[in-house]
Amino acid sequence: MSSQPLIELTDVRFGYGERPVLDGFHLSVPKGQIVAVMGGSGGGKTSLLSLISGRNTAWSGEVNIDGHNMSGLSPKKLYALRSRMGMLFQFGALFTDMSVYDNIAFPYREKTDLPEPIIRDLVLMKLQAVGLRGAAHFMPHELSGGMARRVALARAIALDPMLMMYDEPFTGLDPISVGVVAQLIRKLNQTFGLTSIIVTHDLTESLRIADRVVIISQGKVYRDLSPQEVRESQDSFIRQFADGLPDGPVPFHHVARPYAEQLLSEL
Repeated sequence: MSSQPLIELTDVRFGYGERPVLDGFHLSVPKGQIVAVMGGSGGGKTSLLSLISGRNTAWSGEVNIDGHNMSGLSPKKLYALRSRMGMLFQFGALFTDMSVYDNIAFPYREKTDLPEPIIRDLVLMKLQAVGLRGAAHFMPHELSGGMARRVALARAIALDPMLMMYDEPFTGLDPISVGVVAQLIRKLNQTFGLTSIIVTHDLTESLRIADRVVIISQGKVYRDLSPQEVRESQDSFIRQFADGLPDGPVPFHHVARPYAEQLLSEL
């Protein structure tokens, strides 16, 4: 595994309207690693993916992907770089009027001049990698949730990307499907030499497959730990997040006047 960073964010500031979501954000991801990004809802995890993919531009700071400063790229160069990235959306985002085969063939037909016999072999190869070669002619509505997620994964790796991004890949899946998708992420990362960023709330599966766990809080990287360090941590914020505790450093109650005072004042 290379120690050279594929992804490097330096002092990044980004948000929506006038509200910063990431503020003084630093992250370095070496090539070949799987990094799970975790944190509370609205903490900037999906915004991080949008910056890495070039969908949004940082207000300030630098986002470097494979040595390229994303804010300095021309549209043509940005498009070329993005073509080397794969994205697995939260619910797969398959084309509902296309078969499984045509969903996976789509990137080849759209972005290459390969003849159909070659496309056929490549589609079957990707389906074989996710265990669904026998479902090539199914329509998306005929797939279970886990199967649909695996088809979407096969489509995302169709063009052999250098970087894979996963936005909540385990959401809505049964425990068996979660385990299958998690192991596929690990296997494909090793087989194809990928670098992977997983935005997820599923700590159990993340600790099984990730090389590192990055926890975001208040717009910054709160901790960057190995899975074992997360398991052993006594940090109150990490324990609240890892154990699903309703109250702690992230309070259950939003800031408000004292309850009794507010009740009496409204009588």
